Formats: sequence, structure tokens, C-alpha cells
Amino acid sequence: MSLGAPLPHDAAHLHVTGSARYVDDIPCPQGTLHLAFGLSPAAHGEILGLDLNAVRAAPGVVAVIGPADLDPMPDCSPSIHDEPLLAQGRVHYAGQPMFLVVAENHLAARRAARLGRPDIRPLSAILTVDQALAAGSHFEGGPVIWEKGCAAAAIAAAVRSVEGRIEIGGQEHFYLEGQAALALPQEGGEMHIHASTQHPTEVQHKVADALGLPMGAVRVEVRRMGGAFGGKESQANALAIACAVAARATGRPCKMRYDRDDDMVITGKRHDLRIDYRAGFDSDGRLTGVEFRHLLRCGWSQDLSLPVADRAMLHVDNAYFLPAVRIESHRLRTNTQSATAFRGFGGPQGMLGIERVMDHVAFALGRDPLDVRRVNFYRGVGAVGDAPGDAPGRCPGPRDISARMKEGAGGLLVESAGAAPRGVQTTPYHMPVEDFVADAMVAALAKRADYAGRRAEIAEWNRGATVLKRGIALTPVKFGISFTLTWLNQAGALVHVYQDGSVQVNHGGTEMGQGLFRKVAQVAADEFGLPIGAVRITATDTGKVPNTSATAASSGSDLNGMAVRAACEVLRGRMAGMLAARHQAEVADVIFADGRVRVAGADYGFAEVAAMAYQARVSLSATGHYRTPKIVWDREKGCGRPFLYFAYGVAVSEVVIDRLTGENRILRVDILHDTGASLNPAIDIGQIEGGFVQGAGWLTMEELVWDDQGRLRTHAPSTYKIPACSDRPDVFNVDLWDQPNREDTVGRSKAVGEPPFMLGISVLMAVSDAVAACGDGSVYPGLDAPATPERVLMAVRRQGG
Repeated sequence: MSLGAPLPHDAAHLHVTGSARYVDDIPCPQGTLHLAFGLSPAAHGEILGLDLNAVRAAPGVVAVIGPADLDPMPDCSPSIHDEPLLAQGRVHYAGQPMFLVVAENHLAARRAARLGRPDIRPLSAILTVDQALAAGSHFEGGPVIWEKGCAAAAIAAAVRSVEGRIEIGGQEHFYLEGQAALALPQEGGEMHIHASTQHPTEVQHKVADALGLPMGAVRVEVRRMGGAFGGKESQANALAIACAVAARATGRPCKMRYDRDDDMVITGKRHDLRIDYRAGFDSDGRLTGVEFRHLLRCGWSQDLSLPVADRAMLHVDNAYFLPAVRIESHRLRTNTQSATAFRGFGGPQGMLGIERVMDHVAFALGRDPLDVRRVNFYRGVGAVGDAPGDAPGRCPGPRDISARMKEGAGGLLVESAGAAPRGVQTTPYHMPVEDFVADAMVAALAKRADYAGRRAEIAEWNRGATVLKRGIALTPVKFGISFTLTWLNQAGALVHVYQDGSVQVNHGGTEMGQGLFRKVAQVAADEFGLPIGAVRITATDTGKVPNTSATAASSGSDLNGMAVRAACEVLRGRMAGMLAARHQAEVADVIFADGRVRVAGADYGFAEVAAMAYQARVSLSATGHYRTPKIVWDREKGCGRPFLYFAYGVAVSEVVIDRLTGENRILRVDILHDTGASLNPAIDIGQIEGGFVQGAGWLTMEELVWDDQGRLRTHAPSTYKIPACSDRPDVFNVDLWDQPNREDTVGRSKAVGEPPFMLGISVLMAVSDAVAACGDGSVYPGLDAPATPERVLMAVRRQGG
């Protein structure tokens, strides 16, 4: 069986030997030109003039393309067409592309791009969320509000209450391979694009639109990316468009690769977010009402900010039942880089808000934060009884809706819906939580990691320590899996069986180091009963599988694995039908296993059957398609079932801080993560480890800094700190919660791309616990993120330490 085997990444040997080919490694045709953008030095201003004479005269320059040379101006936006390739009339952030240099080599292009002389009349720049609020600078015209019950009344009637604020910083993607694209002009004006992108179809669409071509005249190919983390979902558009436009203008191949500084200055980051909160609770810490206000700094264009902000709202509950909740989300336009997709897509920010509330409530009551978390958990699987606190007259629950769905000519039709099933609690967006296992996972991990014993030992240590204080925290994750934009929940695949028995697979997902290609190959091998070496997956190619969704939302294996399985089932059925007819047997009696095909006492090699099918003129090529079931979502009402299922995880983190310097270290981490029936435990554990470290880095060390002119000052490894190998915990235990997904996913597995990222929240809560040990229990630490040494030191001083 290939499915579930801990096989290595399909390109592992290529990675470690340096022979894995990325866009910048593709041998370029003779005469390939190289591109670079000239960037705005101002955050906001009116363009009065643009002197490009020195740029055109620079050595190696073949052409310079300014805004006047493009009519119409190509659009790079994934949403509302508000991102021109080059600034027109005004600049909106420091680093916005103003002109394009086309040169004989990469260095010549970059040097020439520095020679542009823009004349910009400065305009007032909106740089902070406070400035944006004051100016009424919103996307969607104002805040988005979702409510369940009456939170204000519940808080007013509560025995106790807390309120506070947490500032959550953004994050640079810092993929190892920077943004890159290569455009190869073809005959008849067609274009072949190699791009480092998570969304080949969007690049295809944007390039076709820029060139005035049908999408079928543009082919986009992606073999692999050296990391992406959401930063290549929409940000890759500009490079591909620029290369295509220049290739058409010059008739020569064109290539563009951002230098690391340019990459960080031009591209968007994770959305930073301020959360104001109020919560009412009883003497046990059980929440009765919660209010959140989200202030997201979205940057100069809309990009993907609306769905990111929505997902932050969708995860304000994390693993906790909130009987009454109000969420007010402000999507604020500022003169900074356009914030974009990043692993978790807003979910981590929203989740951190409720974890702060849990921590604050526990501090106010003088209780172990884990006790407060446990009392607020959703009911576990199999719980019975009424769901307390659900407001009457609410929006129908999505289980009610999905139970009454039927197929119509135009897709899914929805009939009227009734009440949610008794005993099932609902999320703030009225989705019943029917698969909750975080309570059982917490119990298992708390015992395995000796949480109670270690907390007592740490308390004893802190009583005697004068400089080094330790902290510990256990936090859960409940993360929804599916795109919230319903039509993106689909995938296609193309599978060929050759007459020698070899299998070639192509699908719409992109490989960015996460092991997607290996997992999907395991699905195909399992369907045909073949060893993994018999299956080869080729580069993602819009010429093979059209209309792909982005490899995002942790959906790569779910969607593409199911599409490939569907195609393999068609092919296996054809081959089985041919054999069954020959042996006068039933199709169901034909068994594919161990590289053999058996029927009615006969035993054939798979290759032999493939040759027989070919000679019998049986088609050995098939497409497959999959669309996620049960998804019903009304974004305007904040109501429905936006997710097929939830993925869960639990982490215990132990840290130490230096109260004199604010320096902090992670000492030990124990993780129990829910991957369903894992498709590949080795790859999944690697994803969990990497996701946790990246999440911990976001919350403890990765700090983006803009000056008062709107210029990003942390734009290189010298000024922006990401976790290094030495920052990983010395003790790092990761185990899988080996229980099949209750939903019919590929192999009954669960997504593992984004959910582990949020396990890093346990580190911030542990640092906060250590800071609290520096005081007398009267002042809540109120630690913001990232918890850099400076912020930790300031928090310690607020404790009187």
C-alpha cells in the first residue's frame, strides 16, 4: 500500500544535491532579456513627471517601458482591478513600480532601474490603522459586522468581565526562492510562461488580458516553487505580466527575478491587526458574551484582504463555544504594501484574539489557563443535550441547509431550512460543530507531556529565580478547511496509463516544497495497486488541466487527490471491464494489487494489462474532476457552512525569559496534531514542525518596521529576523492523532498545510506566562506580538520587575 506510507519527498534527493530546477535554473534561449522595476521613493504623491533619459542611456538597456507606453494599462489585481502594473498619475506606497527596464542581463537592469528621476508632489500618506479610521479609509465602505445573540447584554449581565487590546504584527513570507517569471514568445503571438506561482490559472488570465489574447493562447507552467506560504498566490502576477508585455514588445524571451530587497519592498505581507476585545464570564471562566473589533491594515489595494479579514472573523472562536458574540471588522486602506495571503489566511490573527481572551480571563480569576480553556470547549463528539446559548430566531444552521440540498441544472439548489440538531453547538457563523476532538486531544497531550507536573515545577522554579523566569502554555487549534469563495473548491486532473504500464499524472495543484506531488502520486499508485516508482507527476500546466484553483487554503491534497482518484477510477474501470469481458467475470472481481491484476484465477502484470487494453483500443487517458460537497455560505449574513471539516491540533510550549534583557528561548514543545488518516506521516510531521516554527517566529521575532515616511526598513535578512535552526526547541516531540476524517476526503485524511502554524500561539502564551511570573499577579502582562526582547522587557517592567 502506497497510501499512508512515510515515503520521502519526491524531489528530496534533488533538493539536497542542488539539482532541483526552479524558474531561475531553466536554461534560457539565446537572446533572453532581463527585467527590473523602477520603484517609487514616496508613499503617496502625485506624479508630475518621470525622467527616464538616464535609464535609457544606461549600459545594457534595450528598452524602457513607462506608463505612457501601455494602453490599456495591464491590471495585476486578483480582485477588483485596482493594481495597475505601473503607477498612473499617483503613487500609493513606497516601492510601487513606476517603470520597467528591459536589459541584456539581470545586473544591468537593476542598476538602470535606480537611475529613474520621478518628480512626485507629496501627498498626505495614511500609514496606520488610526490614521485610516480617522480618514474613513475603508474597503467595502465601512466595517463588516457579524453577530450571534446579544453580546453586549451578555457581558453586562456577566459576573465578571475583562477588556483589552492586542497588537499583532505582520509577517514577511521569506520564501527561499524569490519571485520569478520567464516568458517565451511563441508563433502566432501566443505566450508560454514559466512562473513561480501558486495560481497558474490566475497568471494565465492576467497575462492573456494584458496581451489581449484568449486564455487558450497563454500557457503557464509551474514545476516547483522554493516556498510560497501564500506570497505567490497573487503577488506573482506582476512579474509574469511584465515579462509577457516585454516579450511581445521585443520579440525576445524575457525573464524577471526580484532581488531579495526589491522582493520585500514590493510585495505584500501578512496583515497586521489590532484587536480590541470585551468578554463576560462566570466564576468558572465560562464565557457568556464576547465582543471583538478587528482593525486590519490592508495596504494600498484590495488584493485578497476581504477574504483574509473574513477568515479572521471565522476563527474568532477557535476551539471554544461562544453563546453570544459580536465581531466588527474594519478593512483599512493605507499607503503601504498591499497585504496579501499568508499561511492561515487571517485565521491565525483571529484565533490569537480568543486565545488572548482565555489567557486574560484565567489571569483575572487566578486560575490555570488550561482550566479556563477546557470549560469553554465545544462539546466533544457524541455529546448530547441542548446547545446552551444559541439565540432563537437565528440564521439556519448549515447542516440544516446541506441536508436539504439537491442537485439542480445550475448546481446546488437550497430549500428552506429548519433548526440545528439538538446537542450540537454552533459557531459564531452558525455552523454546527460535529467533529470536535480537541478536548480528547488536550487530555491525551496534557498527560503525555506531564503538563500539570511541569507547571508545578515551573512555579517552584520561578519562586526562587531572580533573573530567568520560565513559562508554559497549552493551546488548541480548530481550523476550517475549504475555500470560503465557494467556486474555488474544485480541482481537475489528467491521468495517462502508457502501454508499458507506466503512469503519468497531471493536476492543478502546485508543488512548493510541501510534498503535494508525492501525496498525489501515492493516491494514484494506491488506486492502481502499483509501487510508487511507477507513477510520475509532471509540472503543473494550464495546457493540460484548465481552470485550476490556487494551491492554498490547505486544500491541495484534498482537492487534487480526489480529482486524481476520480481519473484513476475511470481508467481502472476501463481496464477491469476489458479483462472481465475476456474472462466472463464481473468487473468487481478484477483486483489491482502489488503491481498485479487478478481475475478468475488469471494473474497478470499491470504492464501486461495496459498493453492488452491498448491493443483492444481501450482509452488509457482520463480526466477527473472533484468539487467539495456540503459547502453553503452566505458572506453577507456571516452564516452557513463555509468549511467541509475542521482540522485540530494541540501544543504545549515551555519557554524561558531573561527579565533583565527580555531575551527569550523555547525550551520544549510537545505537539499532537490531527491529520486524519495521514496520507504520508513523514511529510505531515515535517509540515507540522515547519508550521510551528514559522508560527512561533511570527509571534516572537519577525518584526516589520516602517518609518514615518512609509518606507519599509526591514527589507533584508540583515534587518528582518526569521527563525534559524538554533531557534528550534531542544526538545521537540510531534505525534499524530491517528483517527480517520469523518468526511469522505481522499484516504480519510485531513489538511495539514496551515493548521500547524497556529500551534505557535502556545509560545506567545508561554512567554506571557513567564512575564506574569515577574510580578505579584495584579497586572496582566498584555503582551503584544511579536514578543521581541524589547516588548518582553517592557512587559516585565510593567510588572514592576
